[in-house]
Amino acid sequence: MFLDLLYLAIGIAGLYFGAEWLVGGSSKLALRMGVTPLVIGLTVVAFGTSAPELAVSMQLNLAGEPDAAVGNVVGSNICNILLILGVSALVIPLVIDSQVVRREMPLLIAISIAFVAMLSDGEIARWEGLLLAAGIIAYVWTSLQLSKSARPETVAEFADEIGDPEEAKSAPGLLLAALVIGGLALLVAGSSFFKVGGVGIAETLGVSKAVIGLTVLAVGTSLPELATSVVACLKNEGDIIAGNAVGSCVFNLLAVVGITASIRPMTVTEIAPLDLWVMLGTAVLGVLLMLTRRRLGRIEGTVLLVAYVAYLTAVVMRGGVPAA
Repeated sequence: MFLDLLYLAIGIAGLYFGAEWLVGGSSKLALRMGVTPLVIGLTVVAFGTSAPELAVSMQLNLAGEPDAAVGNVVGSNICNILLILGVSALVIPLVIDSQVVRREMPLLIAISIAFVAMLSDGEIARWEGLLLAAGIIAYVWTSLQLSKSARPETVAEFADEIGDPEEAKSAPGLLLAALVIGGLALLVAGSSFFKVGGVGIAETLGVSKAVIGLTVLAVGTSLPELATSVVACLKNEGDIIAGNAVGSCVFNLLAVVGITASIRPMTVTEIAPLDLWVMLGTAVLGVLLMLTRRRLGRIEGTVLLVAYVAYLTAVVMRGGVPAA
């Protein structure tokens, strides 16, 4: 058990720093090439914060643990809405961009419904994975088109988050390239340790791989999003926090599941219908709370956190028995 926990800790560190190096290096390289901070935020950062989920889910699926792989994605999406937005709203009330409410959240609900429908037969087939992967390309392209009419305040927030282009140009190109390569290597190594530790803990405790994926693995792979959100809170960048959380959920379903299932179909037997409905319900709850005042205050944050604790408690108490 101790060794499994050690592997898990090493894996979390590798995933966290791997994502940080990958996002930091590639963002500065993009700035050097003249790409705007807004576009970088919508593409490089969005992909980078979902990189841990992708690395871990691919490792698990290729190792014959599709339940843990899917559980990681489902649990991460629940974590993004309930835990990350909940913690952020407690730190500082979040003013939500109307685009998040009008476009991003309804889109997340629609994609979640499609994902639940795909899993109704217990499998994400290769053609379904390819369909999801094509969806992320369409999503990014649409986001880039819409970014051309973004509000000046939103553009300024992304510029503050991504950094100064002039400062990026002064950074050595070889160092930035090394950060990208090192980040990718850490992601691969970290996901391997994370997989071994997570599966080992599940076997020691006698719970299903899906339960570990929904809880321990989901929280661990969501650390980059949580770290990004805390930093954004300190800078009073509510739009970026909500956009990152919702965008990460979209990337998880389209890119992580899509790419993983495209490589190897995912057949699951331990993911409970309850988990899928909770994932869908959190998206609906997020919309309802955001619609109240176009903001998430401390009351809404408390509601989200209480809901997350209740869900984790239910999953842990369920143990290895899928709920109906």
